[in-house]
Amino acid sequence: MNMITHWLTIQDGKRPSRGASFLSFLIVVSVLGLVTQIAFMRLQYHWNWSVLSEYRSLIIQGWGTTLLLSASALVLSIVMGLGLALAGQSRWLPLRSFHRVVIELIRGTPLLVQILIFFYVVADAYGVQNRYVVGVLTLALFSAAYIAEIIRAGVESVGASQWESARAIGMSPRQIYRFVVFPQALRQSLPPMAGQFVSLIKDSSLLSIIGISEFTKNARDVNSLTFSTFESYLPLAIGYLLLTLPISWWTQRLERRVSFET
Repeated sequence: MNMITHWLTIQDGKRPSRGASFLSFLIVVSVLGLVTQIAFMRLQYHWNWSVLSEYRSLIIQGWGTTLLLSASALVLSIVMGLGLALAGQSRWLPLRSFHRVVIELIRGTPLLVQILIFFYVVADAYGVQNRYVVGVLTLALFSAAYIAEIIRAGVESVGASQWESARAIGMSPRQIYRFVVFPQALRQSLPPMAGQFVSLIKDSSLLSIIGISEFTKNARDVNSLTFSTFESYLPLAIGYLLLTLPISWWTQRLERRVSFET
């Protein structure tokens, strides 16, 4: 037992072996699975998984819609967030004011209200009738406000001595950002960025308020038709995990690749 405990403990200056990491993961999953199974057994719930085969096309269609909406909003939010962050670093005061006003408005109001205003007021005023386009733009803008602040914090984490050293060797402002600031800001920004991407995927469920048949809405419809609550919502949880876990794993791998001593 002592050998196993020692094997599962991270030693100073050493990375844990893959076998120890896998065993630890297996232990945690087994314990959580056992606790969950005991809880459901005490609930004495009568499962009816036949509803999945009957309404599987509705569930799959909702998952695919959520995937497309989230992927589009994710890419667009990175571009918009970078633009907002650069506006905040601008020497032109109106751009800085635009950056601050947009971020405070978006972060200080609920996403649900923003979706309603953008679709029923702004989009309608400018003749945009496609609810999917409005949904993606609203999600992207909402997430961009947080991404801009994450990028800003990463840029400001670079010490003043590194800026001065880069200027001393003759680097231009563009070169300083490209070769000195952004590599370090990326390393600092990846963990909170991953959390924001995961939140964006889950926030896409609010788009049902404007009639978009995404994953959560379709699962809710299946539940209302069959009254099989757990059979409708457990696949929802698994479906979201299939979307969010790859992002977490990818950002962790990228974080290790850009990790370096400063």
